[in-house]
Amino acid sequence: MLTRRFLLGAMVASFITPAVKAQEMPVYFATDGAAMAGYDVVSYFDGESPVRGQPEYAVVWKGAEWHFASAENRDAFERDPRSFAPQFGGYCAYAMAQGVLISTDPLAWQVVDGRLYLTHSLEIEEMWREVSAAYIRMAEAHWPVILYEQ
Repeated sequence: MLTRRFLLGAMVASFITPAVKAQEMPVYFATDGAAMAGYDVVSYFDGESPVRGQPEYAVVWKGAEWHFASAENRDAFERDPRSFAPQFGGYCAYAMAQGVLISTDPLAWQVVDGRLYLTHSLEIEEMWREVSAAYIRMAEAHWPVILYEQ
């Protein structure tokens, strides 16, 4: 187990994004201006695979543009965005447990106790799922302080 953790730590270190000034660090990770790489965050909670949102059903929240597959999903998000938004700003939950900010793959995800967690890759997601409760506790100790220490 120790070797596996060390190797995953090295893997995470190889994906660390360059340091960004704190005032430039967005609260929600967004690629090309769209949170969740354009995926409809509400679709993660229906038990199926997530789907891409459409720009015509977009809203801006917390400095990021969120795309939705339908007006109904957009409206649900607008009523209670915090219940749908990914934890740790959409940054990798496993890396956050290590005290590091890295990007995520919107297809590497898990809903735990009604909350959405993303990871950097499917390989890291597999490790994350093994002991997600422990990683969540560790990540919560770093968030949101890590955002402003970069």
